[in-house]
Amino acid sequence: MDLIFPVLRAITRRAKNDFIRKTQQLEAVQERFLLEMLRSHEETELGKKFGLGKITTVEQFRDRVPILPYSSYDPYTERIAKGEQNILNPDPVIYVSLTSGSTGKRKRIPVTRRYQKNLAKPNLAAFGFAIEALEKRAKDTLRHHEGGTEGERPYHLPSYEGGTEGERPYHLPPYEGGKRSFKLGKVLNTNSINIQGITDGGINYGPVTVGSIRSNHLMYRPLLAMPYDCLKIADSVSRHYVCLLFALGNSAVGQIANNFPMLILRTCGYLEKYAAGLVADLRRGAIADWVKIAPELRSQLEQRLQANPQCADRLEKILDSHGKLTPKLAWPDLALVLTAMGGTSDFYFQRFPDYFGDTPIFGGVYGSAEGTFGIGYDLNQEGNILSIESGFYEFIPEEDWDKDNPTTLLPTEVKIGQRYRMLVTSYSGIYRYDIGDVVEILGFYEQTPIIVFRHRRGGLLSATTEKTTEFHATQVMQVLSQEFNLDLDDFCITLSDNEFPSRYLVNIELTDRQTLDDPQKFLQRFEYWLGEFNNPYTTVRSSEVPPPRLQILAPGSFAIVRQRQLNKGMSDGHLKIPHISEDRGFLQGLDVVHKIEL
Repeated sequence: MDLIFPVLRAITRRAKNDFIRKTQQLEAVQERFLLEMLRSHEETELGKKFGLGKITTVEQFRDRVPILPYSSYDPYTERIAKGEQNILNPDPVIYVSLTSGSTGKRKRIPVTRRYQKNLAKPNLAAFGFAIEALEKRAKDTLRHHEGGTEGERPYHLPSYEGGTEGERPYHLPPYEGGKRSFKLGKVLNTNSINIQGITDGGINYGPVTVGSIRSNHLMYRPLLAMPYDCLKIADSVSRHYVCLLFALGNSAVGQIANNFPMLILRTCGYLEKYAAGLVADLRRGAIADWVKIAPELRSQLEQRLQANPQCADRLEKILDSHGKLTPKLAWPDLALVLTAMGGTSDFYFQRFPDYFGDTPIFGGVYGSAEGTFGIGYDLNQEGNILSIESGFYEFIPEEDWDKDNPTTLLPTEVKIGQRYRMLVTSYSGIYRYDIGDVVEILGFYEQTPIIVFRHRRGGLLSATTEKTTEFHATQVMQVLSQEFNLDLDDFCITLSDNEFPSRYLVNIELTDRQTLDDPQKFLQRFEYWLGEFNNPYTTVRSSEVPPPRLQILAPGSFAIVRQRQLNKGMSDGHLKIPHISEDRGFLQGLDVVHKIEL
């Protein structure tokens, strides 16, 4: 890592600086991206259908190319999967990315080398922002001790009513020999790299993360805190165990990364649960017999696992003194946690201090199989700068969401504080595609919008007309967790059966050793806060909707829900639990230990 980091720093810094220059030329950069993309795709089957070769301006593109749902692309992706060429893309399709399917049918997005190369730019720029932010924190801390102040930041964020931006906790890596530099450290990542299958046309398919890591494995290998082949272990628990085992013996660990905060917490849970066994295996340099690994892969990994009694002694002392093992205790020089921010992330982040102390969080990039839409630019900051070189974007204002032919705005026309549905045109071969995300505009970086994901379109809970979103629900649970000093494993709000209008069922699972002393008051405060965050709920409750019911689920309930999601085909690395669901059977069969009515 000592040799890799200076090279990585130089490459990512150049990518970041190049991107910053382009944020000052938003309109020109977006137009150039669009026209270059159209020229490269004009001879494809869909390109000919849309007449891309005759489009020479942004206005012509928006006038002549329709806004289409995924169902319109599905017949094309089906043919691509069977091996047909030049359908959506002029280049050979080397992988088919599957969306998570958390809100409906899993979608197939074709991936080409050109598309992969295009998406590499925002990843490098984001990493450049992360490194710069960590260095800046280190220098600011040093200046603070010397009587200096933090410099001006080159972006604008709006002020919000009811408070100001709070202090942001962070952890600074140690200095090397008194220099103003630091070791970023190697990455603990537990994502699977196993493809889900091969299409009839011989194309690998699976989650977007799998395709990304596999295609960039030469870059990933030296950055990982464990052998790359650990990620080949099919069984999820076994893969986590072996990744943790190698990482515990690696003093250079400085980063923990995974797609979503819930998955980071899952890794923390495995570290706690298997701590004693991990220490014992580290001491003897072998992998426990119960761990499910293909024999040949086990042999290869055990040859690379060295006995480390000195490290085992240190970890055993931590276990004896603290009664547990957390990432912060295991790797005191941990510099960064890389995971998605925005949406429902804040609910899970409430538990991060127990495992990471004040280690900063960085969101990396915001994207999906359909493209990369935003670039993280600071620590502990949920906003992302619109990724203006990896897609052409339009925004549908909220008042037009239900129209057949909605008005669309360009990035230069959006307003701070407003929410929009986002359309994307990208090198995947999709045009003016409604990705289903609702984003909020937080501010601007130079000329370019800073966006944050809030919730999925259609992810609404309504007993009548109140339209409670997942973001509303998460805000409520955040406040309640703080008010009642309560840790929740997870929660999901559903609607009751056999009632019209239905009542809200507030389903929660407490973490180990937690109790809720006053569930009646908890439910009362739920009513209050939901009305504060979503005023229409108060209106319908006063006249139509029955009072909510609190349902405390048995320990392990959401583990069952997660396994159900996996059984339906959701990938392990994209596992998400919806925090609202209109599916009356979503939590069916779970043991409710307490029901509380108002």
